[in-house]
Amino acid sequence: MNKELETAIMNAADLPTIPIVAIKVMQLIESENATAEELAKIVSTDPAVAARVLKISNSSFYGCRRQIQTLSSAIVILGFSTLRSLVVAASVKQVYKPYGLTEKMLWEHSFAAGLAARIIANRTRIANEEEAFLAGLFHDIGKIIMNTLDRNKFQEVMQHCYNEGISFGQAERTIYPFSHDEVGAYVIKKWNFPEVLTSAILYHHTLEFDEFEDPTVVNLTAITALADLFCLKLGIGIREPEEDIDLASSKPAQLLNIAPETVQQLLETFDKAFQDDKALFVS
Repeated sequence: MNKELETAIMNAADLPTIPIVAIKVMQLIESENATAEELAKIVSTDPAVAARVLKISNSSFYGCRRQIQTLSSAIVILGFSTLRSLVVAASVKQVYKPYGLTEKMLWEHSFAAGLAARIIANRTRIANEEEAFLAGLFHDIGKIIMNTLDRNKFQEVMQHCYNEGISFGQAERTIYPFSHDEVGAYVIKKWNFPEVLTSAILYHHTLEFDEFEDPTVVNLTAITALADLFCLKLGIGIREPEEDIDLASSKPAQLLNIAPETVQQLLETFDKAFQDDKALFVS
């Protein structure tokens, strides 16, 4: 753990903050006194978020058989836990600015990883699917923060990636004394999300745990890592698909003990869900 970086992030005044509507929704749901009407009222205070939540709740991904027309009915049909992750996703998109090609690709990759993680968690029952969605959504938030704080430096890393054909992780080590995983984990901590999310973001590339690590952390991190690989293999949010990734024998698939045919089914399910509703998610 990088204490110096953690202190810098915790005290930074110019970091993006999580939008107030998401904070209020999370607080109300945690208070256990929430009603659909109260939640709808809070979400309605941010029209852009409200419109986005309605749009996403009508996607085939959430499987509703009839058109959802009001926030209250979306909340009743989807449930509080799903609403929480949708509001976070809809509001956190505001952090992805200035909205040029870099931000567009990062947002597409992040949102898709959230969907992939939710599908993996839903089918395997290994982790809470809404927690998995948030872990996937936030797995690369460190990149967005690094881009926001110093756009030129971040673009330098991207140039290394594309010109030398190396991974982002390899490229960032030539420019920064820390990784996007570390930055992301500390930002999520600063935003007061649960520790299990912080750990999933911090370890999603290394997947290195000690023998006493909480299985919940291991499973959520492995799901996040596998979701990331799904997006890389399909070329979502990157310039070229990394088709040679062997998902079945990857470390996250091994950690989760998922059979090769199941991995392939999950990939196909995710690919179809993403392609069907891509316009709703990333526009």
